[in-house]
Amino acid sequence: MNNLPNEATSAPEILRWALGEYGSQFAISTSFQSEGMVLIDMASRISNDFRVITLDTGRLPEETHTMIETVYNRYGVRVEIAAPDANEVSAMVAQHGTNLFYHDAALRMLCCRVRKILPLERKLGELAAYAVGLRRAQSDSRSFVPKVERKGTTAKLSPLADWSKDEVEEYTTKHRVPRHPLYERGYTSIGCGPCTRATLPGEHERAGRWWWEDGVKECGLHYSANGKAERRIDVLLREVQQACANAAIA
Repeated sequence: MNNLPNEATSAPEILRWALGEYGSQFAISTSFQSEGMVLIDMASRISNDFRVITLDTGRLPEETHTMIETVYNRYGVRVEIAAPDANEVSAMVAQHGTNLFYHDAALRMLCCRVRKILPLERKLGELAAYAVGLRRAQSDSRSFVPKVERKGTTAKLSPLADWSKDEVEEYTTKHRVPRHPLYERGYTSIGCGPCTRATLPGEHERAGRWWWEDGVKECGLHYSANGKAERRIDVLLREVQQACANAAIA
């Protein structure tokens, strides 16, 4: 990476650098929450030719699907959709049920692995760099997120890492950035439909994610589970993939 941005580099400057450095091998990865939409809006002020990718887990709320059309109508960008392997999803559901995530934390993280992490990893194989909307103020687990880091051979950029929630809101209002419809219904963090609820007054902004669990509110896209949980998820995933292999042979 040449002329690597540092922690003092502003969000627009990071995006300008990424677009110039990587061109079509760079993309913004978003679930259309406010931070991701701010990045899309910023990129649109730098170039009229940039990529946006999103994950369709198969369990997204309908309002998230509408944002794909909203982005196209506002910015002229066709959102690229990464989806999970249908056979892996079928095998997982056959083994553990449709709503396995409510029963056990490891099963919830298995679902995230199959529906989110693996599809994103496959999509990232096309890219040299990608940007996400992580902010350090979102949670303790994100408090030290760098603006630029390496994920294997891919550069992961978090241009808004040092932004506050108020700064995101100020930019959104000033530039009339489209908002995800669920914000109007009290949601402050948005993921899959069954795993996200509106937050209550005084709750942390990520309290509505996997609200039935204690501890870190992450899916694994940005942070791994602890060692013990990670080993169990690996075992569960191998069982799912073995079932897919057996089905292919049969």
